[in-house]
Amino acid sequence: MPLKRVTIDRWWETYKKGDKPTVVVLTGAGISAESGLSTFRDSGGLWEKYPVYKVATPEAWQANPELVLEFYNKRRAQLKDVEPNAAHFALKEMESWADVLIITQNVDNLHERAGSRYVLHLHGELTKVRSEKDENLIYEIGYEPISLGMTAEDGAQLRPHVVWFGELVPMIEPAIALTEKADAFLIIGTSLVVYPAAGLIDYVPEKAPIVVVDPKQPAVPPTAKVHYIAEPATTGTPKAIEYLKERLLRD
Repeated sequence: MPLKRVTIDRWWETYKKGDKPTVVVLTGAGISAESGLSTFRDSGGLWEKYPVYKVATPEAWQANPELVLEFYNKRRAQLKDVEPNAAHFALKEMESWADVLIITQNVDNLHERAGSRYVLHLHGELTKVRSEKDENLIYEIGYEPISLGMTAEDGAQLRPHVVWFGELVPMIEPAIALTEKADAFLIIGTSLVVYPAAGLIDYVPEKAPIVVVDPKQPAVPPTAKVHYIAEPATTGTPKAIEYLKERLLRD
């Protein structure tokens, strides 16, 4: 199967604030779960079926690459059968009055499928694969499976284009730079326990309002002035956007 090599659009390197307020959004598994995607940490989640050390670490890849590929093939197949939800579309609609910069911990493509213009993937993308030797050789795989023996143009085995536990998060520096530009910071569906993503809240400008949408109140620094909406993403995100619209356009 021929694969299309891709170059990641590094829009964050040229983004400059314009006339619209800049809303930086950090999304986690909670927003995707409402589309039907399995999460990792909740009861019945993926880690109960596939322990993290067996499918999502460099050591797992070295020990049993076939199992790792099977795991991500199943996740890719599941992604094909789900759709963006009301929270994803609400973020797209917010672009009518704000520059919406999404930093996502998720590896799915639901933000893109909802039409969001600016999406930075902290942990990689499920629909892409790369050479296990050269991280710059990236290919679009879509929802198709990959197997042992499928190689990049350098002859190396293809691996998922995701950041595994124990690997560096190369997109954290661009994410910090975007967060520092925020006129508001919106957090949706993340427990804020996974670092370095959880540390982004420390880079939010002092005057920027912070809104958290999650049924379970995540831990935030005690000095942070946070507006909580204790609801699922699909119902809480539109309310958060209305709150921010009133705050930002009024000010």
